[in-house]
Amino acid sequence: MNFWIAIGVTALGCYVVKLVGLLVPAGVLERPLVRRLAALLPVALLAALTAQQAFADGRVLVLDAKAAGLAAAAVALVLRAPFLLVVAAAVVVTAGVRVMTG
Repeated sequence: MNFWIAIGVTALGCYVVKLVGLLVPAGVLERPLVRRLAALLPVALLAALTAQQAFADGRVLVLDAKAAGLAAAAVALVLRAPFLLVVAAAVVVTAGVRVMTG
């Protein structure tokens, strides 16, 4: 039963967050600070999700093949490689590390 209570509370919370967003006056949304934060928030959330998926296993910090692939992708990005090459570098390095570590 606790499972359904959690689902109900989550659904209600999502509805309230959406409602609060609609009730914010337009003048607040036009402020430069709010616009800057709104532009940067998705990038920060994506970076946090990527870091969590690459470096965490439950509550333990893990440096494995995923971390090596992420590092390879970062290097390719710094070198201004095309997106497909960035992805390919991450895949090849991740697969190579997994093959070498057994």
